[in-house]
Amino acid sequence: MVGFARFQTTRSKRRCDLVYIYNITVVHRSSIIDHGSWIMDHVTFWWVQAEAIAGTVAPQFTGITVLESEPKELVMEMEMQWDGNPNIVLDIKTRVGVALPIQVKNIGFTGVFRLIFKPLVDEIPCFGAVCYSLREKRNLDFTLKVIGGDISAVPGVSTALEDTIRDAIEDSITWPVRKIVPIIPGDYSYLEVKAVGVLEVKLIEAQELTNKDVIGKSDPFAQIFVRPLRAKTKTSKVIDNDINPIWNEHFEFEVEDELTQHLTVRIYDDEGIQAAELIGCAQIPISELVPGKIKDVWLKLVKDLHVQRDRKNRGQVHVELLYCPLSSESIFSSSFDPDFRLTSLEKALKQVSEDAGGRDHSSTSSSTTPPPSYTKKDIIFRGVLSVTIMSAENLPATDLMGKSDPFVVLTMRKSEQKCKTRVLNDTLNPIWNQTFDFVVEDGLHELLIMEVYDHDTFGKDKMGRCLLTLTRCILEGEFTESLDIQGTKSGKLNMHLKWTSQTIIKD
Repeated sequence: MVGFARFQTTRSKRRCDLVYIYNITVVHRSSIIDHGSWIMDHVTFWWVQAEAIAGTVAPQFTGITVLESEPKELVMEMEMQWDGNPNIVLDIKTRVGVALPIQVKNIGFTGVFRLIFKPLVDEIPCFGAVCYSLREKRNLDFTLKVIGGDISAVPGVSTALEDTIRDAIEDSITWPVRKIVPIIPGDYSYLEVKAVGVLEVKLIEAQELTNKDVIGKSDPFAQIFVRPLRAKTKTSKVIDNDINPIWNEHFEFEVEDELTQHLTVRIYDDEGIQAAELIGCAQIPISELVPGKIKDVWLKLVKDLHVQRDRKNRGQVHVELLYCPLSSESIFSSSFDPDFRLTSLEKALKQVSEDAGGRDHSSTSSSTTPPPSYTKKDIIFRGVLSVTIMSAENLPATDLMGKSDPFVVLTMRKSEQKCKTRVLNDTLNPIWNQTFDFVVEDGLHELLIMEVYDHDTFGKDKMGRCLLTLTRCILEGEFTESLDIQGTKSGKLNMHLKWTSQTIIKD
């Protein structure tokens, strides 16, 4: 009873402190509360250096959900709505040294916060620390005003401030990032967010994009991210005047929580000096990827990821994905281990290079293992790609008699090597069984393009195309594949690929 009474007294005192804190400025706050107090460290919001008053409207929690969790922890999600009237003053320093007081007011926020109580202990209040994070930001609106002036009179300030404030919020508390509030003294560094893997993304192409230009065609580019932060968003190059663009670009992203994070792809039409116009977006959960296995997928583009009412065809984007977890061996290995900083993909590629080096260079070197500091970025995967075009099925009829005269043109995009099969007359299911060899100087960045044509006396008509990266071929050595022919209503192209490696190290 004595212990319970002491706990209730302490709890009541902390509540009184909280109420008082909300009605004083940050400057006064720091002089009243000890800097070692958890209230001082964690009740201060993202406007730490602002002269802030939270206002008179309290946030409302509209729903609480208890989630399944690991032993010795409790996870809750709380839906919060806040139409607040705070008075926040930001002291903005310009390059010329002039202070510009900006008032932030009329905040409207709707979102979901995640609370993690961990570890669960026998000591009251039964948990050692609380982690809080913004699980989902549904809406965030606020008004900016220059004290004693009009913010619109200063070009670019309003937009820059809004972007900065939003980025600060998302970077500091958006899931999987979390703030840790110690309740019982102890070391809780293990609760901090850490990378658990690397997501390898190859942006290959897009098909049938919506044309946003009145004259000509769209100039598409892609923005790709796992965490929606400007600093962690990757942007592709712009492909001019093409609604079926080919990028063949490679990106890497850190993954902190493979169970809840997604890969998001947004396709825009570049408008020059004007703001880019969104063509469509797509998303895929990282949890759908099998670790260490390549996933080649077409993602349908939609207008809004959260509102699935749009049935308009906006095109689709073709990506190759590979999720590589950071193994326990890599995390706890000695720094003397040559594979200490390699992902599972890099280890597989390194093993390929070692095997190839042992076969091809045994007479010139006693060891072909790359130095420990080398990763796949330092290795050029050179070799010979053997492509056997076996057959095609259900090709569209292009002649008046309901037949076609198909042939296939093979192109290596980076090296511009070309080969083509023979023409087979009057068939929709041709069988070629022709093999072509390509000398590849950089396998990880090369792209094989296979275009199917109908032969005519005075030219040729394109039926469609298939694109294939060499990543899987490098990892597996050889395989047989059947690909849908893009750009046609029907049709498949059957092929066999074999990779003979001759790996070298970049100078």
